Amino acid sequence: MTARAAAAERTGERVVDAMLGRFATLPYDRIRLEDVAADAAVTVQTVVRRFGGKPGLLAATVERELGRLAADREAAAGESPRSTVRALVAYYEQHAPLILKLYAEAHLAPGVPELAQRARAYHVGWCGSVFAERLAQVDDARTRARRLAQVVAVCDAATWRILREDGGLSPTETEEALWELLRPLLGVHPDEG
Repeated sequence: MTARAAAAERTGERVVDAMLGRFATLPYDRIRLEDVAADAAVTVQTVVRRFGGKPGLLAATVERELGRLAADREAAAGESPRSTVRALVAYYEQHAPLILKLYAEAHLAPGVPELAQRARAYHVGWCGSVFAERLAQVDDARTRARRLAQVVAVCDAATWRILREDGGLSPTETEEALWELLRPLLGVHPDEG
């Protein structure tokens, strides 16, 4: 990579970082390119030239963050179902507010709904993968599909929010509540932990 290309890459990352900072704290419709550009120490024209405008910038930001979130999510796959739930709660403690905001505001920018759908599909695949051994113990295909859908719902960021924020549970209590919901779905005996 040439020095010029490397500098352009760094500039692009600064702009995306600035957009992420704004998106994490403001509604999408209140984010101004002028503010993002100022935060990144570039001109609005630089942002428009590189990303095509605010929707393109949000899509690029979400695309980058989905890759980072997926890497963190892979780390949440524990050695046992219980350790996976523990790691999932820790993951949501760090990332759920941004994930939930993305889902709530995805419809506001072209290209972002498709990225949100990819994130949802990733969540379904992750649940099916990390709990595959337990789900495979269900003989009937329809029942297995229903169980997977239930596991996906229990492991969703919205469920974390309901327990953690609406329910006022601590992270440890949230972990316990999720485990109590998942255990029968996965066929884990209460003593198995």
